[in-house]
Amino acid sequence: MESTLCQALRAQAARRVSSIGTKRVSPHVIRHTTAVHLLRAGVDINTIRAWLGHVSLDTTSIYAEVDLAMKAKALAEFSIPDDSRRHWRKEPGLMAFLRSL
Repeated sequence: MESTLCQALRAQAARRVSSIGTKRVSPHVIRHTTAVHLLRAGVDINTIRAWLGHVSLDTTSIYAEVDLAMKAKALAEFSIPDDSRRHWRKEPGLMAFLRSL
């Protein structure tokens, strides 16, 4: 059963994103969404763990899933070295895939 607070938050969010109006919002969804937003903002996972009140990082990882945008950002922060001695460099498909990310 959706709480009154969750209903109010869903209605408020639906004013910006109409599709949210048809979704069920629960405390679990709010916790999960907040954890993901904190992670995307660069907050370290241990701080998120403490904020959620978890003892174990394993529990927090359920809430703080890394999405494709975060993976792309991580890949963008490093460059692929141009070292032809590496055997995987001879795989043009792999290199094209890495550059496409």
